[in-house]
Amino acid sequence: MTEQTTVLDTLTEMIGVSADRNTLTPRDFMFARIAALIAVDAPPLSYLANAEAAEKTGITAKEIEGIMIAVAPVVGTPRVVAAAGKILRALGIAIAVTEAELEEAAGED
Repeated sequence: MTEQTTVLDTLTEMIGVSADRNTLTPRDFMFARIAALIAVDAPPLSYLANAEAAEKTGITAKEIEGIMIAVAPVVGTPRVVAAAGKILRALGIAIAVTEAELEEAAGED
């Protein structure tokens, strides 16, 4: 855990604990979580907080598209389109944090 990502790391840990305490498979758990994020119009950082857990279960971009298609009739087109943009912003945030950490590490050498 770094000082720059303390909150995100804490949220990620909370996700892990809730995953450990349920009866779904890890993949099904993350499918449900992604669907819920779309349904509640979650901000980009919520997607980012779940990204590592989703990646560990092997969920692909194609499967996330499938989740979006599955929930679209329930939550509506605008919510699904908004989710796609927020997922892309979360990816951009992840890239920026990684680059900052790499620059910081390079500066320490």
